[in-house]
Amino acid sequence: MPSSMSTADQSTRSQAATHQTSAEPSSSVDPVLGYTNGEFQYPPMGFGKHKPKMLLMGLKRSGKSSISSVVFRKMAPQDTLFLEATTTIHKESISFMDFQVWDMPGQIDYLDGSFDKDSIFTGVGGIIWVIDAQDNYMEPIGRVTDIILQLTELYPTIKYAVFVHKTDSLTEDYREDTIRDIMQRTSDELFDNGLENPPVSYHATSIYDHSIFEAFSKVIQSLVPQLPTYEALLNTLAATCRFQKVFLIDVMSKVYIAADTSPSTMATYELASDYVNAIMDLSDMYGYDRKQSQPPDARTKDICTQTAESLVCCVRNHTLYLREINAFLALIGITKEPKFQQEKAMVDYNVQTFQDTLLQVLDRP
Repeated sequence: MPSSMSTADQSTRSQAATHQTSAEPSSSVDPVLGYTNGEFQYPPMGFGKHKPKMLLMGLKRSGKSSISSVVFRKMAPQDTLFLEATTTIHKESISFMDFQVWDMPGQIDYLDGSFDKDSIFTGVGGIIWVIDAQDNYMEPIGRVTDIILQLTELYPTIKYAVFVHKTDSLTEDYREDTIRDIMQRTSDELFDNGLENPPVSYHATSIYDHSIFEAFSKVIQSLVPQLPTYEALLNTLAATCRFQKVFLIDVMSKVYIAADTSPSTMATYELASDYVNAIMDLSDMYGYDRKQSQPPDARTKDICTQTAESLVCCVRNHTLYLREINAFLALIGITKEPKFQQEKAMVDYNVQTFQDTLLQVLDRP
């Protein structure tokens, strides 16, 4: 597997998605929040103050650390049973846009007057509040409404998402009733306190299926300012290449940054996500770092500078097409077109044009 989907590149990206700690321990540094004298101490390989971030919040044992580990560290869901309670802020990164995701300890009241709210909430684009659907959810509803009410006035640009988590063991009817009840109670509480039409979305999630990746994708997309441009480009590509669905996926987290606007099902996203997973596993075994390779002749050099590409046919009656966009993004096209293989040359040309245009958009400040 050529290119930046290589072992060396993946190692670099994995390092960016691991738990970061303070640069130098100090008695004056808060052991949970990591700041001293009201200023947050960013780690040496951490993120600058101007990088966007999203907070993953909720009560203890609601499933925040399990979500973070499965999405960003590729931990098997069954292994999350052995995770310890979060006592410090864990920082993860969406590699595509260097977007921080902070896993916040659940035992702390961040609205307490003893905390410097600016050190936590300045620069936050979104807050995800995780509610355990298998537990009594009255207290977490009260907490999240308090957070929304207090932060809306101070930080009006923050968007909120409620993950109704651990829904995999609930029956379909009970799951729908639970989600509806949480939505209604939260909306009523906010409305009673004078907040109409708050920017809150709701998602049923579980780490045992792709729903958690789907939910994270929707939240991330709401924070991407270029999303309409990406969708317009993907709509054009889907029409010209007769793709049933097209995804632009962050290869490390399997979160999709954008997709064309045609309707789709969870099964379609599962197909694309599993395909990326398989390609990344192959890249671990057979990939190499092109930048360190010195091809002996121009022909070999031309071959080595091509981007990674893959085509698989007859997967649940679908044809899957993958094209590497850059070190972090991959395009996945799904189609049932019977003559897709015969027309692949034209598809390659259209995808190359799309890639060139998208890279220009990504380079814009």
